[in-house]
Parts: sequence; C-alpha cells; structure tokens
Amino acid sequence: MMVVDLAASTRRELNEQLHRLPADTNQTLWRVENPHGQHALAVGLNTPVTVEIAGHAGYYCAGMNSRATVVVEGNAGVGVAENMMSGKVHVKGDASQSAGATANGGLLVIDGDASARCGISMKGVDIVVKGSIGPMSAFMAQSGNLVVLGDAGDALGDSIYEARLFVRGKVKSLGADCVEKPMRDEHLVELRRLLEAAGVTAVQPGDFKRYGSARRLYNFHVDHASAY
Repeated sequence: MMVVDLAASTRRELNEQLHRLPADTNQTLWRVENPHGQHALAVGLNTPVTVEIAGHAGYYCAGMNSRATVVVEGNAGVGVAENMMSGKVHVKGDASQSAGATANGGLLVIDGDASARCGISMKGVDIVVKGSIGPMSAFMAQSGNLVVLGDAGDALGDSIYEARLFVRGKVKSLGADCVEKPMRDEHLVELRRLLEAAGVTAVQPGDFKRYGSARRLYNFHVDHASAY
C-alpha cells in the first residue's frame, strides 16, 4: 500500500503521483491520510488503481475518473465524481450538490444522502444513493440509472431525456416531462444488478417505482407549452 499524508505532502503532489502511474503499475492500492476536506482529490485518474481517502473530501473529488476506484471514508463536497467516465467512486458518508454531474459511465455509490441536483445531466453513469436525494435531481439527465433507496425532493427528473430513475421512498414532486412508468421484467433485472453492485442485499427491486421521460418536450409543441 502506498500512503500519502496530506499533512506532510500537498494535494498537487498526490495527484501528480497518481497521474504518472503507468497502465501496468503494481502500485495499485493508495491511501490518503489527513485529507481534511481538501478539494480536487484524486481527479483525472486513468489507471486501474484503488485510492482510499481516510476522511472527508472537498469539491470535485474523483472528478473525470476513468478506470480507478476511489473510496471516500467520510463526506464529499460539491461535484463528487463529476464527468466520471468509468471506474467506481464510493462515498461512505453524505454527498453535497451535483454528485455525479455530467458523468458518462462507471458507478457512483453514496451510502448516506445526496443533496440537490444529484445526477444532473448524467450521460450514462449508474448512481446508487442509499439515503435520500435533494431537489432537482436528474435534471436534464440523458442516460444511465439513478437508484434511490430513500426519498426524492422536488422536481425529480425535470426535463429528463432517457435516463431511468428508480426510487424506493416518496417523491415530493416530479419535474417537467417526468412521469411514473411501469416496472417491467428487464427493469427489475437491471435494478437487481445495480443493487448488488452497490452492496445492497436486503432490499428487493419490487420495492421501487420507476420514473422517466414522457417525451413531450423533445421538440416544442404549442399544445405542451404549459409544461415548459
């Protein structure tokens, strides 16, 4: 295990070390001590390594992640896993706003709650939140899956495209063009896969409701003007 103590080293030095790793590195397990909520930890990774952050992380932790696994053993600030392409990011606490924003792939797991705009403009990522999510989550979500074991705040899925939203708890309100949809067999299979990937075994896929686009806002139509 490679240990980097941010009480003695800098965030820039940490990220530079990780960026310099070759694709076939045998230094595959890293632990970051004393993060103290610093921003932009473990960003832009492009090698199959695991980075354990022993505490809270600030803004944009694990942003632009590709292939790596990043574990935050605390809370994460705004934009965790923003624009992630692949790999896995696991937040063992709560996440602030815009978790998984614009992410194209990979898996984001949040053990606690996520604040507003979770999954905003998501483009293929899978997000599993074991707690609840705040308002305007999945705003303009294009593709991918958002799974919420708790409740969802106002305007869920506002202006959504083809992302799939699965919520086990209550939804305060749905956003423009977002509607409840039938849960078919293929959705149950996909949901079970996502729950297992997130380490959730005590919850059944049948406990969830599915939400998605009514497809009325793809093109402007005067008959739907009041929905905008």
